[in-house]
Amino acid sequence: MNKHISDSQTSNVARPTKAEAEAAVKTLLLWMGEDPSREGLLETPKRVAKAYKELFSGYHQSPEEELGTVFEEVAGYKDMVLIKDIKFFSHCEHHMVPIIGKAHIGYLPNGSVVGLSKIARVVDMFAHRLQTQESMTAQIAHSIQNILKPLGVAVLIEAEHMCMAMRGIRKQGSTTLTTTFTGSFEQDVANQVRFMTMLRSGS
Repeated sequence: MNKHISDSQTSNVARPTKAEAEAAVKTLLLWMGEDPSREGLLETPKRVAKAYKELFSGYHQSPEEELGTVFEEVAGYKDMVLIKDIKFFSHCEHHMVPIIGKAHIGYLPNGSVVGLSKIARVVDMFAHRLQTQESMTAQIAHSIQNILKPLGVAVLIEAEHMCMAMRGIRKQGSTTLTTTFTGSFEQDVANQVRFMTMLRSGS
């Protein structure tokens, strides 16, 4: 599984300044044959640096922060919790072009649940990093499993990759599906079937 640099590690890495990032954008503009001094591109390096700060903000967030608060008063609820159609935008780590998709996440509580928005925030956090779909799927599942410690986690991601649609083979509309199962989902195929059945019902 692809391992991203942790927050503790990034503090030891010499990070370029904003001015250096803007200069790098200007270099790319020159390389592609553009004139960075023309009116329409004068502010582009600043805009790109600002946009990248937002698009890749996930490097400065941690799943522990998002999943740290749980609720134990759930009236004995023990069945699956399923959050469908969590839409996201990410970027392919190979070509740095968009991945557009949605995540479906289910987990079996082990005495406590987490706020539904927190699950969506975890998806958003990992999406705001350079990714492969396979890595992102596993990262989401294992983060929820390791922090919440439920009986099991199921994650399915379906996405279109612009690196396949915009360049190379240029096939638009194709969708990639990836799954990761942990705990009772990994051990019991019946739970996987129930997850997929609930996921497709009403869709």
